[in-house]
Amino acid sequence: MTFLAHSRININLFGFDISVYGLILGLAIVVAIFVAVWLGKKRGITFNDILTVAIYAIPLAIIGARLYYVIFFDHGYTFAEIWEIWNGGLAILGGVIGGTLGVALYCLIHKKNFLKLTDIIVPALILGQAIGRIGCYFGGCCYGIQTIDPALTWFPMSVQIDGAWHLSTFFYESIWCFLGFALMLFLFKKLNKTGALTSSYLIIYGIGRMIIETWRGDSLYLGIFKVSQLLSGIMIILGIIGFIIIYTIDKKKKAKVLDKNETDINT
Repeated sequence: MTFLAHSRININLFGFDISVYGLILGLAIVVAIFVAVWLGKKRGITFNDILTVAIYAIPLAIIGARLYYVIFFDHGYTFAEIWEIWNGGLAILGGVIGGTLGVALYCLIHKKNFLKLTDIIVPALILGQAIGRIGCYFGGCCYGIQTIDPALTWFPMSVQIDGAWHLSTFFYESIWCFLGFALMLFLFKKLNKTGALTSSYLIIYGIGRMIIETWRGDSLYLGIFKVSQLLSGIMIILGIIGFIIIYTIDKKKKAKVLDKNETDINT
């Protein structure tokens, strides 16, 4: 099974060439929305809320994914080329940043709780990432470093690019995200503190992406550093800080309740 570098697999639909990669990304978005609606019902967030959030977040996610790629990819894009997303060049972490800004904008305008919403969104997001990474196979992107070890030259451990075997890092990340989705569904039932699930996502995805990025062969760089590894490290730190803040606040609230109860008993 071959996998050609920078090639895109298209299908002809009603006379139009449609990118399989684009179709899979579209499927990932639709599935993520349905999952967010399903989880939202369990926490009092309506279908209209989720749909409106999507209207804010998805366009900004696409813009963020493109700008992230353009900024860190050493190509020298013209202004017109920046917006030619049909020629490829989207980065998932840029999409996460842009989508987050969209959710924040929605919450600011509609006076909603940001973390309550993101706790619903992040399980759907990581599932969407899992599905989207499958699309990378058909987009010819996100592959790993070359391997000459015969024990690793088989699919899906590796893929062929111009006759050479490379680690299929897009597949590794897809599996990681599917496992992350399963874990987050479990945590959804166990963690009832606002922001805890969001912090979990930052840690789970951050750890996986940081490790897998080590093996990427087409990473974006900031100087000598891989941008996605830097951001993954920041995500992990933010997730840990989030948990510390959440449970410190919760501990203080419980202490106040105990003090009040003791005061009431003494009086």
